[in-house]
Amino acid sequence: MTSTREVTRSQAGQDRLLSVPAGEVVLRDEAAKTERTVAVAAFELGTCPVTRERYEAVTGTVPAGPGDPDVPVTEVSWTDALRYCNLLSQALGLRPCYLLGDDPDARATRWDQDADGFRLPTEAEWEYACRAGSPEVRYGPLDAVARHRGNSGGRLHPVATRQPNAFGLYDMLGNVWEWCWDLYDPGVYGPYRVFRGGGWQDEPRGVRAACRRKSHPTLRIDDLGFRLARSV
Repeated sequence: MTSTREVTRSQAGQDRLLSVPAGEVVLRDEAAKTERTVAVAAFELGTCPVTRERYEAVTGTVPAGPGDPDVPVTEVSWTDALRYCNLLSQALGLRPCYLLGDDPDARATRWDQDADGFRLPTEAEWEYACRAGSPEVRYGPLDAVARHRGNSGGRLHPVATRQPNAFGLYDMLGNVWEWCWDLYDPGVYGPYRVFRGGGWQDEPRGVRAACRRKSHPTLRIDDLGFRLARSV
C-alpha cells in the first residue's frame, strides 16, 4: 500500500494525495481503433475527487449544484478546476502550475511543468492510476467500486463510499467524471478537453477505465468534477 501525505491543514482532512509509482499504460482510442504505450513518471494524486466543502474552503464561493459538503463538487468547468489548483497552491506557499489567459477557449492557458503546485492529472496519469495495475475494464466489481445509474438512486454520493483500487484511490470510476489536462483531439474538436471515469447517471459501458469523453473547457454540468494531482 502506498503512503498518504497531508497537503492541507484543513480540519476536514480531505485534500490528501497518494504517491503513485512510475510505470506505463496503454491508451486505446476505441473510435480510431488505435493504441499507444505511454510512460508515466511518479506523481501524486488525490485519494478522492475534490468535495463541495473543500471547493468552498479554497475559493470562498459556494459551488453550484446539489449535494452535501462531502459529495464531489460539480458544475465546475475545466478552467474553474485550474483556478482551484492555483488558489490552493498559493494558499500553501507553492508555485502555481497554470498561467491562465482570458481566451474563452482557454487556448492561451499554459502549464508550468517546473512548478511544485497542484494541477489536474494528464489523461495517461489518470488511466494509469485508475487501473492500478489491473488489465481489466474495471479495477473491481462494478457495484463494489462505482456509483452508476444502477445503484446511485439518481444522485451524487459522498466520496469514498465504494471500495478503493489497489493504489488506495476512491471513486476513480463512477460518482463523477473527472477533468484531465489534455486536449481530446485538437485537429477535430479544437479546444475540447478530456474527462474520464463515468458518473452517477451513466450505464456500465461509460464506467470503465478506458472510456473517454470530451467537452468545451467552459462546460459545467451535474456529473463532472475533478481531482488534484501534483508532480514529484
